[in-house]
Amino acid sequence: MKNLLITLALFIFTSAFLFSCTTGEEVNIYSSRHYDTDLRLYSDFTDQTGIRINLIEGSSDELIERIRNEGVNSPADIIITVDAGRLWRAKEAGVMQQHNSDHLKSVIPEEMRDREGYWIGLSKRVRGIIYNRDSINPDELKGYWELADEKWEGRVCVRSSNNIYNQSLVASLIESRGEESVEEWAAGLVRNFARSPQGGDTDQIRAVAAGLCDVALANHYYLARLIQSDNASDREVAENVDIYFPLAEFGGAHVNISGAGLAANSPNRENAIRFLEYLATAEAQMLFAVGNNEFPVMADVETPGALGDFGAYESDAVNVSVYGINNPAAIRLMDRVGWR
Repeated sequence: MKNLLITLALFIFTSAFLFSCTTGEEVNIYSSRHYDTDLRLYSDFTDQTGIRINLIEGSSDELIERIRNEGVNSPADIIITVDAGRLWRAKEAGVMQQHNSDHLKSVIPEEMRDREGYWIGLSKRVRGIIYNRDSINPDELKGYWELADEKWEGRVCVRSSNNIYNQSLVASLIESRGEESVEEWAAGLVRNFARSPQGGDTDQIRAVAAGLCDVALANHYYLARLIQSDNASDREVAENVDIYFPLAEFGGAHVNISGAGLAANSPNRENAIRFLEYLATAEAQMLFAVGNNEFPVMADVETPGALGDFGAYESDAVNVSVYGINNPAAIRLMDRVGWR
């Protein structure tokens, strides 16, 4: 009990110290991203502005719940998370407010931000079709829709339906194709699974490289990480596969985001908006997006290395805000067709 009390006291002291000044030159960031490049981003912002960054990290759901529990006294200024579906959850939970920044509206493409101004996209994640170089001619590939065709029976790997990336893909398709058509497509895709859904995106890539399936769905940056890995076995996996982005004539590529929003009870609102606007600069985009092998949301930012090698892609042009709106329907649909 004594040790528990000491631990609790230290936690209270640390929290009090961290947020001892909620009206000074600081910004309190709650982030579900855990990348060294983000830390460099915070450091550069402080060097340029003198505004100190206080960071709390956790999963998206944990941070949303924490801010809800903190209520009007929450020290949170900025919420950073991945996937438009999770940003929508934060908005629906009432833990965000509108930023009302004309600058952000002018530099962030409309399809990459919330229609009501609650959050913005800051980097793009393209869900590609990973294919085995030895068994697949890329000319065979068309779009996500065609993966439900009988020719792909027993040849497709994909992760579970409880994954937000797959939920957002289905939500996007519902927007462009209609729920009834997408349910028929999803049922066909399930019939074509080479194995029960399991693992993460990297596991799908490894399965394709090992010949367990011919194609898989995965976000592009997982392959970029394998290509650039210091581990020889990772690079060998990458050498056995490639990535295909669906062309516009086949519906285009599904694009998701990492993004951020202004916390509902931000005690440092002006500083927080200044930080959001900093994120929407070419300099910051190189760290936030390119530094994590994600595509920048700003068109004039260079994409070197693996990103450049992947080449251009043609977006499906669906506004990312609908991923959250259609998320409940997508989950129910995936459950009905047996996508576990």
